[in-house]
Amino acid sequence: MNGASVPPGDHDPLVDDELTFLLGIAFQTVLAEFNRRLGVAGYGELRPAHGMIFQILHGPGRTSTELAEQLGITKQAAGQMIAELEVRGYVRRQDHPKGGRRRLIILTDKAVAHLQVAGTTLHQLEAELAEKMGDADLARLREQLVQLIRALSGSQIPPLRPVW
Repeated sequence: MNGASVPPGDHDPLVDDELTFLLGIAFQTVLAEFNRRLGVAGYGELRPAHGMIFQILHGPGRTSTELAEQLGITKQAAGQMIAELEVRGYVRRQDHPKGGRRRLIILTDKAVAHLQVAGTTLHQLEAELAEKMGDADLARLREQLVQLIRALSGSQIPPLRPVW
């Protein structure tokens, strides 16, 4: 992040853009910087969707069907992503405690370590944003985003899904 801004007194053309564009660009910009930093930390092989998978699987794990539903993708697509992450050592399959043919997808220690690095990286990025924007402005932005989400979805918070 270079911190460049429009010189004082000049009109910032972003002010005139649609809300969806501004939200999308903000998300894309923060996510790109977060992913760049994760790449520097040694996780360049992972994509944002992988991080979402790790978040969903964290804890007791899920079946591939549950994962597909949560991500809003087909079972086949979820199976391909699981297979890819399994080859890379981030997940493993184990028998479901309720038996049957179902299998649980579980995070490995490698994935848990990634989540720790990702959490630290995200907190550092947010601290830098607070420093650049000001703590109060960042807190206000968070509050306004919560208000926007609640205004459109009420008490039912929709799942965050990857942007494919």
